[in-house]
Amino acid sequence: MTDTYCIFLCIHGCLCFLSDEGYYQSGRFQFEIDVPEAYNMVPPKVRCLTRIWHPNITENGEICLSLLREHSIDGTGWAPTRTLKDVVWGLNSLFTDLLNFDDPLNIDAAEHHLRDKEDFRNKVQDYIKHYAR
Repeated sequence: MTDTYCIFLCIHGCLCFLSDEGYYQSGRFQFEIDVPEAYNMVPPKVRCLTRIWHPNITENGEICLSLLREHSIDGTGWAPTRTLKDVVWGLNSLFTDLLNFDDPLNIDAAEHHLRDKEDFRNKVQDYIKHYAR
């Protein structure tokens, strides 16, 4: 993990990221992790509890992260050798190097970034102000 993120894992399966760099600077983002009985043959179910303007996370909390896919053609999906630590690393990376505007789940956010990066940044900060403090 980078030093620029603070991560808390609560006992009830809630994960919180605090960012101090990039588009999501000063935001506090909570994720719910549901570990099924069949873990680690199947991936945990993860969703974002904080409303966010992000190309890889919908406003309803759905997350596009390849390692959470049970079946993946490219081999980057879930495997029994993966752990919850991999999930935490992957979620952290959605705020840094895996921030992906080219293969978005939230197409509106990705197109917004393509049209006007500064306005995208402003909308992200507006969401943080209202939902991620």
